Order: sequence, then C-alpha cells, then structure tokens
Amino acid sequence: NKWRIVFPNNGRQWEDWKQASASYSGNRIQTTKYTWFTFLPLYLFVQFRRLGNLYFFFLVVLNWFPQVEIFHREITMLPLVVVLLSSMIKDAIEDYRKYRFDKMINLSKTRVYDK
Repeated sequence: NKWRIVFPNNGRQWEDWKQASASYSGNRIQTTKYTWFTFLPLYLFVQFRRLGNLYFFFLVVLNWFPQVEIFHREITMLPLVVVLLSSMIKDAIEDYRKYRFDKMINLSKTRVYDK
C-alpha cells in the first residue's frame, strides 16, 4: 500500500488546474515500446534496419534461386531465424516487465502537494 507523491511546480491557480486536469484526464505512464497488435511489424522493422540482419536476409533470398543456390534453403535461413527468435523473446519479456511496472505505478495511490 505505497503512495506515489507528486510535487507540481507549475504555480497555476485552482481554476487553471481544474481545466488542465479535465484536458489531461488520461494522464498515465507508458514506457512500453510495443502493443499486442504492433509487436511483430514494429519488431521486424527495427530488426531489419540493422545491417547484419539485412545481409543474412539477402543471402536467404538469394539462395531461393536455383542458379545461385550454394546451401540448402533451410540451412541458410537458420542463422537469421535463430537470431530473430532469440531477440524477439528477449524484447517481449523486457517489454512485458515494463508493462507490469507501468501498471503498478499507474494504479498506485497518488498524493499531490500543491502550494
């Protein structure tokens, strides 16, 4: 049963505070990077901005053409899939921990000190 204490330092009058609190009624802390719907597209966008992942993706695409196929298609995809899956699991766990912490902070009781 912990309290979160907020010290505003803006010097507003009571009427200004009422107007601002009506405008920002949904004020909450959110440090998560992903949502359930944006996790996969945003994650893939972030990962394929890295040069190493683009290089391995290029090798995978190149290996699908029979004229330039060096290894089996599955073997070429293996390093990229392993790196992406391990990083995806790590990012998902990290983002879920941030979500739980944000939820705990947002649901905590708040005491506001005003002048």
